Amino acid sequence: MTINEIQDEIIDTFSAFDDWMDRYSLLIDEGNSLPAMPEEDKNEKNLIDGCQSKVWFTAELQDAGDGQKRVIYHGDSDAILVKGIVALLIRVLSGHTPKEIVDADLYFIDDIQLREHLSPTRSNGLSAMLKQMRLFALAYQAVSEH
Repeated sequence: MTINEIQDEIIDTFSAFDDWMDRYSLLIDEGNSLPAMPEEDKNEKNLIDGCQSKVWFTAELQDAGDGQKRVIYHGDSDAILVKGIVALLIRVLSGHTPKEIVDADLYFIDDIQLREHLSPTRSNGLSAMLKQMRLFALAYQAVSEH
């Protein structure tokens, strides 16, 4: 699936619920479905600056076997709602090429009104997570071009 197809799927799922309590429940479910991050990866080096709660991200470049290299993200948070946001971001961006990630327009965040239903500090944290994911992709893009 393309990044936009995944975003459209998320928008469809969230738009089925008008009540933000139901949407928060969806986010929590997303977080609960996130694969466990190895404890040794939950360290200072992988901690995202700018988040109110603790958020960790790692990324690796894997050969997809089709001549493409794809970025695989792993993440976690100590806050249940934030863990859901981490899960959504990983669902959308993980498994795509660095170029696809760098070029992606992540419109689903505004379409499901996520940012406007977060506190200012959580919204800043969301921006910090996106920035870090793009930085990983940019670094891998630079490496794969040489």
